[in-house]
Amino acid sequence: MKVKTILVSQPAPQAKQSPYFDLMDKQKVKIDFRSFIHVEGESSRAVRNQKIDFLSFTAVIFTSINAVDQYFRLADEMRDTIPDEMKYLCLSEAVAYYLQKYVVYRKRKIYVGTRTFDDLMPLIKKHKSEKFLLPSSDKVKQTMIDNMDSLNVEWKRAILFKTVISDLSDLENVFYDVLVFFSPSGIKSLFENFPQFKQNNTRIAVFGNSTVKAAEEAGLKIDIAAPSVETPSMTMAFEIYMKVVNKLCLLITN
Repeated sequence: MKVKTILVSQPAPQAKQSPYFDLMDKQKVKIDFRSFIHVEGESSRAVRNQKIDFLSFTAVIFTSINAVDQYFRLADEMRDTIPDEMKYLCLSEAVAYYLQKYVVYRKRKIYVGTRTFDDLMPLIKKHKSEKFLLPSSDKVKQTMIDNMDSLNVEWKRAILFKTVISDLSDLENVFYDVLVFFSPSGIKSLFENFPQFKQNNTRIAVFGNSTVKAAEEAGLKIDIAAPSVETPSMTMAFEIYMKVVNKLCLLITN
């Protein structure tokens, strides 16, 4: 069956140029965006209850854009002036780029990994004399905590926000050819909002090993998976899948 409609379980891209918009033009497909989960920031009181003092740390490890936003929001609320000497270790170029919203890049010491937390490990080890703060959500992979502990560095996790399931009740009678997920939380949101969900002819696209596992455990049949060597992004995976499917549809109709 030809793909005509896609629902991506994330907010719409902010940039005017996005691979998703290119895909819409090229494949003549309708793509909607909707957050299946959203972030709620913790209060400054909740942070103090964790016995977290931002100014007692000399380096911050950012693993997401949400962590960047919540760290600087809370610093402002608590009237903490982050010193110019603070070092920042960012999970990826995207996170480092976003950091410029809050700091002057050329005046700060910013170190960037390539994509995964494992890629950050050598950087953390290189600066082992620092005192590290790891801003996070209420849900993090245990492997991340184990990795930090294994480095024998001084560090502390700060829970600055929590991931909350969004209300999707308005989508109850709306159907898409493909649903796209980027995290286990997105899969969880689908079934919490629609406990009776039946996949039927809906195709499922997932990004990341943990999302693949969550989808399979939920009994979903995965049609599109990324990243891979051939398809490092979800949009590239879509392009290849749609070429094959649309070609088959043409053969059947002819």
